[in-house]
Amino acid sequence: MTENQLREQLVLFGQSLYARGYAHGSSGNLSARLPDGLLVTPTNSCLGRLDPAKISKLDKAGKHVAGDPPSKEGFLHLAMYEERASAQAIVHLHCTHCVAVSCLRHADPANVLPPITAYHVMRIGRLPLVPYYRPGDRALAEAVREKAKKHHAVLLANHGPVVAGKSLEDAVYNAEEMEETAKLHLLLTGRDARFLDAAQIADLEAHFPS
Repeated sequence: MTENQLREQLVLFGQSLYARGYAHGSSGNLSARLPDGLLVTPTNSCLGRLDPAKISKLDKAGKHVAGDPPSKEGFLHLAMYEERASAQAIVHLHCTHCVAVSCLRHADPANVLPPITAYHVMRIGRLPLVPYYRPGDRALAEAVREKAKKHHAVLLANHGPVVAGKSLEDAVYNAEEMEETAKLHLLLTGRDARFLDAAQIADLEAHFPS
């Protein structure tokens, strides 16, 4: 896919996420890997009203080389890409149910969403919680980098998800699956819910390796 095609795809997926309530205001950011760097949505931009020509371009070192100034969270994307060679796109959202889960106290911060459905196991797997850092704090990149060594999706405490994929489409679908699982988790809290057991999870992992 050419750079211009990726720019158009970022616009289309941004519009889709915004229209369906996964993003609001100027929250959230999307990126796509290029051979010589990455494209990332601009700072203070609305995912529902992106201009393909204004999408930021960074080189491999994170230097801004074209387009509008990049999202102040572009460093999160760089850290994930550097740790995950298979990642071709990243979605970071402030979607309601994931943010709600990120604000809860968790008995196991290494995995904060239960295996409610096969699709969550297949698309997300174990979901670690990254401790809270203020938006724009560069220390957050290193915290994400550490988790990204073993996970393609993380949840930032009191903030939201960062999710990678093998394509922009794949990253968006992964993020959507996480948000729907978070919603189910909140709906089921306090109920006698039945989750997938270890054998069922192992079977899924054997048939659908990440």
